[in-house]
Amino acid sequence: MSSKFTKGDKVLVLDDDMSGVVAFAKAEQITITTEDDIDLIFHENELILDQRFKVSHVEKTEPSAKKPKRRIQSRKKAAFIPAMEVDLHIHHLTDSERGMDNYDMINLQIDTARNKIEWAHRNNIPKLVFIHGVGAGVLKQELDYLFARYDYLKHYDADFQKYGKGATEVYLFQNPKN
Repeated sequence: MSSKFTKGDKVLVLDDDMSGVVAFAKAEQITITTEDDIDLIFHENELILDQRFKVSHVEKTEPSAKKPKRRIQSRKKAAFIPAMEVDLHIHHLTDSERGMDNYDMINLQIDTARNKIEWAHRNNIPKLVFIHGVGAGVLKQELDYLFARYDYLKHYDADFQKYGKGATEVYLFQNPKN
């Protein structure tokens, strides 16, 4: 299977403020070299051809003058990274429910979800799955309200085969559009 990119193509990374030159293209796996001389590996669906110009060749410098490349083994994005699972069932969040009323429980669950979203955004984690269970739907409704407050994420029902109806998947945009 051949790639839609060839060595020397100038490409832009979707969902990231990054560009580079294709150094190697094998099937759907594309290795690009950034302006900082760092090699990154992407799936071809994560890249678009920079239509402004095409690089016909990559200039080579003398080996003694060239600084060593930092090689990142794999730079996989949302579709290829398994989502981090966050189980919001109350017995996973606290040792004892004793003395907690429903208000305390829902607040602990929402605070946990908020902290995980902010942690994932800071650490460039693209996907989270919040396992909330089915129940009466109160926690899911509160999560929907929480997710609506963040403009750098989108949420949708998680994989039905894996989680049933009791989970919501969240995709965090790494470079939100201003």
